[in-house]
Amino acid sequence: MSGNSAVGEAAVLAGCTAYFGYPITPQNELTEHMAKRIVEVPGGVFIQSESEIAAINMVLGASAAGARAMTSSSGPGISLKQEGISYLAADELPAVIVNMMRGGPGMGNISPAQSDYLQATRGGGHGDYRTIVLAPASVQEAADLVYVAFDLADTYRNPVVILGDGMLGQMMEPVTFTTAAPRKEYPKEYVLSGASGRPSRMIRSLLFDTKEEEEHNWKLFRKYQLMEHNEVRYETFLLDDADMAVLAYGIAARIAKGAIKRLRQEGLKVGLIRPITLWPFPMKIIQETAKQLGDFFVFEMSTGQMIEDVKLALEGKGHIHFYGRPGGVIPTPVELSRIIARHCYQSQRSKKR
Repeated sequence: MSGNSAVGEAAVLAGCTAYFGYPITPQNELTEHMAKRIVEVPGGVFIQSESEIAAINMVLGASAAGARAMTSSSGPGISLKQEGISYLAADELPAVIVNMMRGGPGMGNISPAQSDYLQATRGGGHGDYRTIVLAPASVQEAADLVYVAFDLADTYRNPVVILGDGMLGQMMEPVTFTTAAPRKEYPKEYVLSGASGRPSRMIRSLLFDTKEEEEHNWKLFRKYQLMEHNEVRYETFLLDDADMAVLAYGIAARIAKGAIKRLRQEGLKVGLIRPITLWPFPMKIIQETAKQLGDFFVFEMSTGQMIEDVKLALEGKGHIHFYGRPGGVIPTPVELSRIIARHCYQSQRSKKR
């Protein structure tokens, strides 16, 4: 299946009953898949909304009514959804938002890129809030992380972002779906389902009282601290004896793995740290790695948006190299291996001095 279709199928199997979207390349196959599949689910709702702004607010309404709700888009469409994502976080409503990134800024192009990292990991909209951001590197992992995303959204009552790119969305790979395990039921005392026989409920984010708003912000902050403590995910590859650690996520990490295999054949000890959660960012593994080596190489399909988090993790320790290809250009493992090798040899010469 394509990555887009696999994400859609996994969402249905994960219990998603409401999808609201608007066409934009390169994620249209996801919308098409949901149009066919979700109507087969009892009570399933699919709406191609009149705009991205409408779609995210439909997600908010469906979530408030207790549904597992999802939307997807790319680039400019995700930008239009940011106000609604901020409302979801403020209202403490679970939702899954899929962003298959494309080249930018502006309208950019429809080629794969990783230029929405800062938007996704810094909230993207207004106010003090965070979203968990999951970055799959294969079609199988994209499907697997959909289950995780819905569970995390319900656990923390917060929107969760799945951050892919056009290459992941379009590529075809084998995928196995998990259906055997029963889905955990999450208590939803907040759901607006009619007030018969219980006290009335209200979901709102407009808090005129500054003291009340401050208390609400600190409550959300404590929840984000729990996420940082409990939900960090990452993968390492050939890191134990490495002299240099490459940091890359998503499709870029797969390119990096190919480059690292070539470098190992040349006798260069290079390993990989692949963040799976871009927020919360895997700070500790980077800090632990800095105790054994001093060279870090950040590779992104952008001008270098993840570097900021790597610098924060290292706290001034180690040396950071960078290589990026923005705007939808996809480098090959051969190209990347040459760049990394050059930095490896430069570092070796510097140490000899």
